[in-house]
Amino acid sequence: MTIPNRPRLADLLQMPLGEIAALSGETLALLQEEADAALRHAKAAKDLLDGALDRKYGPLATEYRRQDGKDTGTVRFDDGAVTVVADLPKKVEWDQEQLAATVERIRASGDDPAEYVDLAFKVSERKYGAWPAHIRAAFESARTVKTGKPTFSLKPITP
Repeated sequence: MTIPNRPRLADLLQMPLGEIAALSGETLALLQEEADAALRHAKAAKDLLDGALDRKYGPLATEYRRQDGKDTGTVRFDDGAVTVVADLPKKVEWDQEQLAATVERIRASGDDPAEYVDLAFKVSERKYGAWPAHIRAAFESARTVKTGKPTFSLKPITP
């Protein structure tokens, strides 16, 4: 599908929202394809850069964490005129069956398990995906997806 003189993705930031919304469906579809391709390209470049940063700074960050007596968290060190802030988030998982059994033992002994643990509901992602749309919609605002990927930010050192 070719549309002569159509706006390009770079033009969108200079256009009012109403003007973009008034474009033809065909033009919007082409812009959407262009945006998706640019996003895939940018993500691939970002993933490659993140991998290079992890290869370059990961071992040094691990050593700094070891020296600080920690396995996770943030460390800072310099590389020339740049301060590297290396963060490795902690992501703890608990065995739900063992927790449930422990909570029941606490409850059976007459204590309140809420004094020791936060009781939570859990939804299997597989079950969530199989739910009808109206049920998923009812739960959607309660759903958050978390990751624990290492990050590095490079900041110029100002004298």
